[in-house]
Amino acid sequence: MQNDKTKCGLIAASGGNYIDHLSIDAFVWYQQDWKHDEHEHSHLRHQLTYVEEGYQYFHIATKTYLVPQHHVIWIPSALSHKITSEANTVNLMTVLFKTVPDMDFYKDVHVFPAPPVLREMLLYAGKWSKISTEDGEQEIFLAAMLNSLPFFCNDNEALQIPVPSDQRLISVCDYINANYQYHLNLNVLAIKAALSIRSLQRIFKKETGITLQKYMQLIRILKSIALIDSKRYTLTQIAYMIGYQSLSAFTSSYNTIMKQGPRVGK
Repeated sequence: MQNDKTKCGLIAASGGNYIDHLSIDAFVWYQQDWKHDEHEHSHLRHQLTYVEEGYQYFHIATKTYLVPQHHVIWIPSALSHKITSEANTVNLMTVLFKTVPDMDFYKDVHVFPAPPVLREMLLYAGKWSKISTEDGEQEIFLAAMLNSLPFFCNDNEALQIPVPSDQRLISVCDYINANYQYHLNLNVLAIKAALSIRSLQRIFKKETGITLQKYMQLIRILKSIALIDSKRYTLTQIAYMIGYQSLSAFTSSYNTIMKQGPRVGK
């Protein structure tokens, strides 16, 4: 197990900052049964994280990003973030880069499914996990992977969960998160926010960028991912547990968000 003071090769300091004692430009950290504290932190390295098994939530600024199995997230240097997960098991790989090309891609957060070629590259890079010295092959290989990321990226913006700052909207989001399995009447949500239905819809869309209906759909699908990960239920059972009236309706909604159909692993 990793030292409590060390995360992905960096040394935890006070205030959620990490001390970078590594001399190499790119450092690989692969961890099975990953356990991470839920404190917000930052470091002066760009971060590429690949979720091999399970799923993770990355809380960054006013958004929460879901990174499901076989997806990657790119986080620019010095950007504060917090990680949470309720998955039974999380296996992941993180590659920390000190320097990156001067391109817009590397300046923003991205979440996207890892195409087969990137997954193979990450699998191969695992042989350098937790090694703090750099050889010629590692330097060339990881640089090639880094430079290829913009071409692999197919952002799934549906995996970005907006977090409103307006307290009236926060109460609505909290209510949806607690009652997602039920049919939610817009009038009830408007009462929670002390707004008219029309005003609630307008303000919610303006602040989050999505409609209330889209937010409710997103929350249901995110809840289904946790249930699928538990491997305790059939897809039909999960569909009804999260508020859908049929498996086909759930499958269609899931495919809209995840760009693929739901599947319960063995």
